[in-house]
Amino acid sequence: MSAGPLDPTPLVVGVDGGGSRTRALLADANGTVLARVEGAASALKPGQESAAADVIKALIAEALATAERSETRPAVCVVGVAGAGQERAAQALWSALAQRRIADDVSVQADATIAMDDAFGDSAGVLLIAGTGSVAFSKAPDGRTERCGGWGPNVGDEGSAAWLGRKALSVVTAAQDGREPETALMGALLTALELERLEDVIPWAANATPGTFAQLAPVVAQVAATGDLRANALISFCVEELALHVRTLARRCFVDERAAIPVAFSGGLLSRGSLVRKRLEQRLKSAVPGAMVRNEEVDAARGAVRRARRLLGVEV
Repeated sequence: MSAGPLDPTPLVVGVDGGGSRTRALLADANGTVLARVEGAASALKPGQESAAADVIKALIAEALATAERSETRPAVCVVGVAGAGQERAAQALWSALAQRRIADDVSVQADATIAMDDAFGDSAGVLLIAGTGSVAFSKAPDGRTERCGGWGPNVGDEGSAAWLGRKALSVVTAAQDGREPETALMGALLTALELERLEDVIPWAANATPGTFAQLAPVVAQVAATGDLRANALISFCVEELALHVRTLARRCFVDERAAIPVAFSGGLLSRGSLVRKRLEQRLKSAVPGAMVRNEEVDAARGAVRRARRLLGVEV
C-alpha cells in the first residue's frame, strides 16, 4: 500500500547519514515520531552512492517494521548525508534512492542543511559540526548562507574526530622516536587498537578509514582527563581549530564576532558533556564574545523530518 494524498495518515522519514553511522526517524504528518533506528555509515564516497542507498533503504524498512507499517510506503523522505553538498554526488544518490522506491517523494540534502533546519529553523546562526569530519555553516540575518571547512579527510576536516585520531598516532610515533616526550597516549592507543607493538600501527593505518581513525578520539579525551600533557595539547589544538571555524563565519555573516550570534553544535565530538565541547564553549567566550551557544542537542534527523513535513504541505 502506498502512502499518497488520500492516505489519512501519511508517513514521512528523516535520514541523517554520517561517516560513522546513519539514523532514521519515521514520523506521521503531525511530526509524532513512530520509530527511531540506527545503522551503518552512509556518507557519500565517489562511485559508492549505491552502497549508501542500500544502507538507507534497509534502515527505512527497519523503521517501518518497528512501527508495524511495513506495507506502507512513506509519502516523503528527506535524506541528509555527508558529501551531498556536491551536486553530482547528491544527484547520484537521489537516482539510486528513487530506483529503490523508498518513498513517493525523495529529497537529498547536505547533512548540514537538515542540521540547520533543526538548530535554527528560518533564523540566523552558526552551526558547527564535528564528528568523523568537521564543517561549519551559517545563515546571515539577510538570509545568505556560508560554509567554512568541510574539505574532506585528505586535505581538511581540522578539529574533527578523525583528525584528532590521526594527530594522536603521530604524537605517539614521535614519542617512540624521541622527537616528543613520553605520553600515556601510547599505551592507551595500542590497547584500543588491540596491537602489541607500535610498529603494527603502520599496516593498521594503511587500511584505516576516517571512521576508524575517529574511534580513537574518545581515547585522546580520556587520557587528557588524567592530566597527560600531550593529550591535553591535542585537545587544545582541536578546540582552536573548531573555534576558528566559528569565528570565521561570525565575521563573514555577522560582521563582528562581538555581535549576538546564535551558535549550535552537532556531531559526536561535540556531544553534551564531552571534554572538547566543554573546552570549546570556554574558548568561544574570548574568541567569539557574542556567541550564544544553544544548550539543546541538535538532531539532524529531526531536522530532516521537519523539512519532509514542509514538503508534504504541513505548516511547521
